[in-house]
Amino acid sequence: MSEDRDPQFCTEIRDRSLCEILNEELVCALGCTEPIAVAYAAALARATLAAEPQAMRVGCSGNIVKNVKSVTVPNSDGMHGIEAAATLGAVGGNADSALEVLETVTADDIARTRELLADRSYCTVELVEGVPNLYIKVTASADGHSAEVVIAEHHTNVVLRAFDDEVLEGSREADPALAVQEDNPAYAYLTIDAIVGFAEDGDIEGAREVLERQIELNDAISREGLERCWGAEVGRTLMETRGEGVACRARARAAAGSDARMSGCSMPVVINCGSGNQGITCCLPVVEYAAELGVDHERLLRALALSDLVAAHVKGYIGALSAFCGVVCAACGAGAAICWMRGGTREQIGGTIVNTLGNVGGIVCDGAKPSCAAKISAAVDAAILGCDMAMADRGFQAGEGLVKDTVEQTIASMGYVGRVGMKATDVEILNLMIGKTRV
Repeated sequence: MSEDRDPQFCTEIRDRSLCEILNEELVCALGCTEPIAVAYAAALARATLAAEPQAMRVGCSGNIVKNVKSVTVPNSDGMHGIEAAATLGAVGGNADSALEVLETVTADDIARTRELLADRSYCTVELVEGVPNLYIKVTASADGHSAEVVIAEHHTNVVLRAFDDEVLEGSREADPALAVQEDNPAYAYLTIDAIVGFAEDGDIEGAREVLERQIELNDAISREGLERCWGAEVGRTLMETRGEGVACRARARAAAGSDARMSGCSMPVVINCGSGNQGITCCLPVVEYAAELGVDHERLLRALALSDLVAAHVKGYIGALSAFCGVVCAACGAGAAICWMRGGTREQIGGTIVNTLGNVGGIVCDGAKPSCAAKISAAVDAAILGCDMAMADRGFQAGEGLVKDTVEQTIASMGYVGRVGMKATDVEILNLMIGKTRV
């Protein structure tokens, strides 16, 4: 048998590829990833300039504007908006820390940021059209020199960094606004069948560290959200009014993490699919059900890997930033993992995903803000229902709405709606948010 047909060889490639995806997706971030990406771009511009900018221009795609508008910039003493994120990043950010760029901000940095923001001409923001949904361009100037940083498609994907006319990273040959990071071939291994096989008997050692960190950090911010008053207190409300059964705890723990994170909590989280809310949603319901079911730690880690990978698979059809709320993708992952821990078959795991998408697929994203916690609660509730139905061999059937013959076809169908069908929805949401459209 040739090597490329050896089942053991193919399994090893699958395991390496899926561990690579987990390491790529599960990274630490401090605060909502969109304002943090703006701060990171600004910090990188300052580092390139080797001086505090005397002025900055920030160009952003509509989805960046939408997701930065209403969240608190972490470690900012309550400041909001693109101007605050960019200025704080330039003043006190550490570009070497990427999505934890604001971790070392000081009180003096915050005071300096407020001083600069008082001059409304210091940092100007403009909407850039005809670019990827995730696009940030920071141009900073000081003492006759300028630095330019462009991030596109992914929160830390720098496609251009330049000092004056010298390109230090990326290229000007193609329009950086249209630059797309090359597809990682590892993602070709993302199928529900491969993911479940990996969870059951794959070699997860290459991702063990990031999975452990996801549990540790996301559990901590969830407990913070339950213990103190953050945001709309969705998690606390659930625990106070819906009882303490596992289904309620699963929703509340995930929602509480978002309560804290959307309202400026300085604790880091491990993200998935570029989103802390999705990283939290993939993790906390799985942790709660693992405790309820009495599964050992090794099986918990494998369930979490399953959750994260299913979320990445579903979200991959939609792309970065959309009018389709990404926590639905994460809830599909959590539901699939819960089903697996309960002893569900591959058909029942697939049924859980189909039932979840058939229920809450298409929840709109109208920006990052406190109500994200409520959307997490609704999505996790749908996933738990979807799992309960699947375990009883009940579910939505092909031909009913966007449900297709197989789980993979259903994921692709819903993804097409999120990526293509909801483009116009995304534009109208943004127009309403910025006041361009009035009703």
